[in-house]
Amino acid sequence: MAYDPNNVFAKILRGETPSKKVYEDEYTFAFHDINPLSPTHILVIPKGPYVSFDDFSEKASDAEITAFVRAVGKVARDAGVAGDGYRILANIGHNGHQEVPHLHVHIFGGRPLGRMLPRE
Repeated sequence: MAYDPNNVFAKILRGETPSKKVYEDEYTFAFHDINPLSPTHILVIPKGPYVSFDDFSEKASDAEITAFVRAVGKVARDAGVAGDGYRILANIGHNGHQEVPHLHVHIFGGRPLGRMLPRE
């Protein structure tokens, strides 16, 4: 999947599409999902043009990677879900059902989330 500079997250970063911002630093942006699947559903994205986690881990600077990881933890703490537990999820590629070609991590929390995947 190639990076599309007109994807919705790129537009959010450029201020062309509105979002409900939760957190921002030099390298990272976090905002509420417009169709939340749990009481807390926040997206954390790097500001750089990275399609997936493997793309990000290969090309991002150490500062970008550190900022992203720290942002995920800070956002979870600030949202009040760190104490009771939460889930982070990054859908990557076709089989992972990635819908937007910009790396993003979902933070879900605020209720019991059940199993990650059914056992077969």
